[in-house]
Amino acid sequence: MRRPQWVPPGTDVETANAARVYDFYLGGSHNFKADRDMARQAMALWPDLPVIMRANRAFLRRAVQHLAALGITRFLDVGAGIPTYGAVHEVARAVQPQARVVYVDLDPIAVAHSRLLLRDDPLSAVVMADMTDTGDLLTRPEVTALLAPGEPVGVLLVAMLHFVTDAEDPGKIVAALRDAVPPGSHLVLSHASGESRPEQADSLAELYARCTTTPLVMRTVKDVAAFFDGWDLLPPGVVWLPEWRPEEPESVGPHPERISGLAGVGRRP
Repeated sequence: MRRPQWVPPGTDVETANAARVYDFYLGGSHNFKADRDMARQAMALWPDLPVIMRANRAFLRRAVQHLAALGITRFLDVGAGIPTYGAVHEVARAVQPQARVVYVDLDPIAVAHSRLLLRDDPLSAVVMADMTDTGDLLTRPEVTALLAPGEPVGVLLVAMLHFVTDAEDPGKIVAALRDAVPPGSHLVLSHASGESRPEQADSLAELYARCTTTPLVMRTVKDVAAFFDGWDLLPPGVVWLPEWRPEEPESVGPHPERISGLAGVGRRP
């Protein structure tokens, strides 16, 4: 098969990639056979996965809208993935027209597409960096400019920390970001959890470990709440994705835990 022009040279398209699998779940077109095959295997184990991914995207939109309404005009989207409809800069600028966004990702396709789409956007920047190396990430010029003292920042870790193993110390990553942002900044975080369906969770984690380069680590409510150490957790706290400030409370349904994703927003005092 002829490689599309939008694929950067050297990109491995034979191994499934979490960002491209996510793109497939959301109905995107920036994925390959390996990604689609892996996604279909995952959906066979957990048919609700596309619904869960859409719920995660909806949480991101609500959280960004909330932060923009509070007056935040700077956003650091760590693990931004492949651009899809309703990107952070679009959502934020509907409230704050001058909102600035720095997108960070390690996947070369996500970075290449983001740069292509945002090449004429002076208020957005794209950085290729590894979120687990905060020492490098926080010294990038685009990031240091965004985090300059004086104005709070919205730090987005949406569906990212479950791809960070315990050995890589996700808590340390969050703490480094917390210490780098000005007071009044906010953390927006979502995370996969298998508490409601542990047997399916174990099978899905095994599939990610076998078919991708990004192991999936599901964590508990207590684990996710611990990431907010040093932040003032906003109501309603760490909850299932649909429960975080729904636009229509009746849309949550009787079993929000079936979405299997946790969400929370905190403020740095």
